[in-house]
Amino acid sequence: MVNVIVELSKYVILTLMVVYTFHCFYMVKQQSEEERNESLRQQLMLIFFMDFTAFLVIYLKTGKFQVVTFYAEMMAFFAGIQILYRLLYKKASILLLNNMCMLLSVGFIILCRLDVATATRQLIIVTAVNLVALAVPVLIRKMKFLKDLTWLYAGVGILLLGAVLVLARTSYGAKLSLMGIQPSEAIKITFVFFMAALLRRGADFRTVVQATIVAGLHVGILVLSRDLGSAVIFFTAYLVMVYVATKNVGYLALGLGGGAAGSVIAYHLFGHVRQRVSAWKDPMAVYQNEGYQIVQSLFAIGTGGWFGMGLCQGSPEKIPVVKNDFIFSAICEELGGIFGICLILVCMSFFLMIVNIALKIKKPFYKLIALGLGTEYAFQVFLTIGGATKFIPMTGVTLPLVSYGGSSVASTVLMLAIIQGLYILREDEDEEIERQRRKEAAQRAGKTAEAQGSGNF
Repeated sequence: MVNVIVELSKYVILTLMVVYTFHCFYMVKQQSEEERNESLRQQLMLIFFMDFTAFLVIYLKTGKFQVVTFYAEMMAFFAGIQILYRLLYKKASILLLNNMCMLLSVGFIILCRLDVATATRQLIIVTAVNLVALAVPVLIRKMKFLKDLTWLYAGVGILLLGAVLVLARTSYGAKLSLMGIQPSEAIKITFVFFMAALLRRGADFRTVVQATIVAGLHVGILVLSRDLGSAVIFFTAYLVMVYVATKNVGYLALGLGGGAAGSVIAYHLFGHVRQRVSAWKDPMAVYQNEGYQIVQSLFAIGTGGWFGMGLCQGSPEKIPVVKNDFIFSAICEELGGIFGICLILVCMSFFLMIVNIALKIKKPFYKLIALGLGTEYAFQVFLTIGGATKFIPMTGVTLPLVSYGGSSVASTVLMLAIIQGLYILREDEDEEIERQRRKEAAQRAGKTAEAQGSGNF
């Protein structure tokens, strides 16, 4: 009986995910506020039923009561964060909030299936960070001086990355963390704030040179620490923000050429890079060593097929570091390739929402922040999934909100809180413009009525 439930559950979970993904893009076309609110409510129900089905299967297969406890705690967290955002921020983007909950749900399902203790730690971190993040939209709106802290952002970022380079121990071939915290995750935010503050008043040659020097220091220290995934994310954010600020294709071409040259230099300087490229080119040739991870990842994805093996039916634990770098492979093995494609589309929807928010913001500082954070999010998703599927060499970065990792999930939650703040700020601006328009229209109508009254007299 349990096997029948497990087999049916994978089709139920897949159907719910497909419908949720459809809603993410369908709401773009909706004009009616009532229709939009109904779709948002349906999204919440889809998340609820997907979580219920998944955790029921995990409990039936494992028999661990800790799974039930974790499920209750997780649902309490989701209910709490949904209620608090609606109470505190009437103008918050509920679609952005729903997408965050969906991605966290997928991560919690897979982490709980792998190890309940790990999932519990992730839930504690997510809960604590979200409680802090609830204050961020207010701070974005009230702290007008953020745009004036240009060089403070740069100094803090370079100092912390330098500390990691000097003091951190090497783990998996790279220096990543100090006392269990990965500073590069937080510096992703300060770096974007630095670039936005520097480029907000214009982007002449001198300003671009300053931005390039500081970005080069960030990326250079990360390369020396062999944290190449973060280095690529920082470089991409720099390139996009400079291009948006200057509209100069020459800078973009020069940056791409410099990045390509830097990649070649890194390949010849670091054996760590050569190993990953070798594993990417022909993982079976180096299966016993550096190719083992990617081969196991591809086996898992291939084994899952389109519809997956079903929760607790696969062997994702055979993939080294599966909870961090290769969680997408575990998802595809047990929930299916179609589920994995839907997950990518939800991430894409997330990015497009952020870009849409950025395009509607009028102040350059806030516009550049939204674009920078959106670029970092999208490129991190690309690096993680691209590495797990052998589309690009593995870089060792996590899948935002899905993979296990305290620093990663904390920085992503704070990024989304900043985006929520910018969304609310944009809504306030639109409301003020509409109020001013109505005031001017009323004044014109009053003058017209006055003129007509004078003419009649």
